[in-house]
Amino acid sequence: MRESGEMYLETIHVLSKERAVVRSIDVADHMNFSKPSVSRAVNRLKDDGYLDMSPEGFLTLTSKGLEVAQTIYERHVVLTKILVKLGVSEGTAAEDACKIEHDISAETFEALKKYVAGQID
Repeated sequence: MRESGEMYLETIHVLSKERAVVRSIDVADHMNFSKPSVSRAVNRLKDDGYLDMSPEGFLTLTSKGLEVAQTIYERHVVLTKILVKLGVSEGTAAEDACKIEHDISAETFEALKKYVAGQID
């Protein structure tokens, strides 16, 4: 999966925690992307089995999509906390975590989590 797909899945996951239903327009507004761009991405993710769309246009992550979204979201949260703990401002930490979360290996991320266990919360 490409970084852009991961970002869409993470956004849908985050939005679904905040509201009862998530639509493509909500994703477009949250990500500041055009509606046609989001529509293309949603169709691709739907075709690849990462999300479902109801007849009303509500987006729901499949188990496959939720797994990816939760992994990326966990990386974002943990990496942001680590960077803040190191003295990086909250905003910069969140922006940098967003960049790192897509490229860091599972092995390195798990090692970071073990290293800082109990030091951040």
